[in-house]
Amino acid sequence: MLHRSTVADLIRLLGSRKISSTEAVQACLDRIAAVESRVKAFISHDPADALRQAKAADEALARGETHHNKPLLGVPIAIKDVIAVQGQPLTCGSRILGGYVSPYDATVIERLRSAGAVVFGRLNMDEFAMGSSTENSAFHTTRNPWDLERIPGGSSGGSAAAVAADEVPATLGSDTGGSIRQPAALCGCVGLKPTYGMVSRYGLVAFASSLDQIGPFTKTVEDSTLLLQSIVGHDPKDSTSLRTPIPDYSQSLGRDLRGLRVGLVKEFMVGGLDPGVKAAVDAAVLQLQSLGAEIREISLPHSDYAVAVYYIVATAEASANLARFDGVRYCARAEGNDPIQMYENTRGRGFGPEVKRRIILGTYVLSSGYYDAYYLRAQKVRTLIREDFRKAFESVDAIVSPTTPTPAFKAGEKTADPLQMYLSDIFTISCNLAGIPGMSIPCGFTTSPKLPVGMQLLGKPLGEATLIRIAHAYEQSTRWNQDRAPIV
Repeated sequence: MLHRSTVADLIRLLGSRKISSTEAVQACLDRIAAVESRVKAFISHDPADALRQAKAADEALARGETHHNKPLLGVPIAIKDVIAVQGQPLTCGSRILGGYVSPYDATVIERLRSAGAVVFGRLNMDEFAMGSSTENSAFHTTRNPWDLERIPGGSSGGSAAAVAADEVPATLGSDTGGSIRQPAALCGCVGLKPTYGMVSRYGLVAFASSLDQIGPFTKTVEDSTLLLQSIVGHDPKDSTSLRTPIPDYSQSLGRDLRGLRVGLVKEFMVGGLDPGVKAAVDAAVLQLQSLGAEIREISLPHSDYAVAVYYIVATAEASANLARFDGVRYCARAEGNDPIQMYENTRGRGFGPEVKRRIILGTYVLSSGYYDAYYLRAQKVRTLIREDFRKAFESVDAIVSPTTPTPAFKAGEKTADPLQMYLSDIFTISCNLAGIPGMSIPCGFTTSPKLPVGMQLLGKPLGEATLIRIAHAYEQSTRWNQDRAPIV
């Protein structure tokens, strides 16, 4: 049952030499072989390369290397296919990048390697991170390990499903409007989106540059802390990277909640919330209170505008960022009689319907005559949303809400209605617009059928330590994270 181990478990076992990294990686590969045909979390993976890295980790351990210097030494970690890993495919879930191989490592990959991690596998995702269900992947739809008829969330659906199915102990994903927290909630794992600028975006293929952030998926809060510590920090290759001292996040583990003020967003606990989700989150809030936290009702009055603002700002930035995929310098080219026809053919055949929809919308809101009416107005409302959070954090240390309005829905259920799909991220989007940290942790299940529910914690800018403190105290007082998906 080695495949069920957490990152912390593996570190202890590797450090005591009770197992080897090769055994840990082989356990993951065996599990992938057993369930991947049903889960479909991966786009590709290279067993030989993973075992080669594991052998190198074992040799380092034999030489006396410790987890004090290399905290993730020998631990296998899989990567969302939007983050560059040298020598591996980088498709972003799109046909237009079919056959493209990354010539360099993203900064987060360099940091994982420096920490000793075994980096392997390319995880499925909505094309260019645009989607909430992984149904927009050009390759296949990933399935939720709790119910294979249901979606795992998106856009980092493969990252969440791989952890929930015990294929790997941890993964990296990216979050532009909830793409770490939403699938983490739907798959019953821990997902963390750090403060904007805390984790380098160098080597992350951009969707919306002012919103994107890389973060971990794990089985426990402790594991999330271990990965976060390994990937944060200033990077001169990312102009938006923050220069700020990095705390020891492990110091937040094991602390009680006495003296903490936690805000409950009244606008989020209203109509449209699934009864099972509401019951689980209500019970989780009472549990936080029993652990010593003071619960205060707060208001985020402009949150009703968050989805509209997001789909203007994000699509405008996507329109600019995806202009580079034209068949000239790289990506799969479709020939034409002249350059214009070549551009049209390449982009028309290479991009899927959702990516085209967002490029068109983004180009529209940036166009002459509409810029002030849409994009400029959206930026002004974004400032109001950020100000709502600033005022709220004057009276509370963190904010709690549901992560998603419903549990995982069935594949195909919302594909014909993009607006309903967009509303899957209604509680997560504001966090990205404000640039603050957010975390989703398991807080229970719906009944008939039994599906995971996530509780979202939001913190002040650079407030990851407080989120970890609250999440770990809650996790240790419950057993939700111990339930494993039924897939065998």
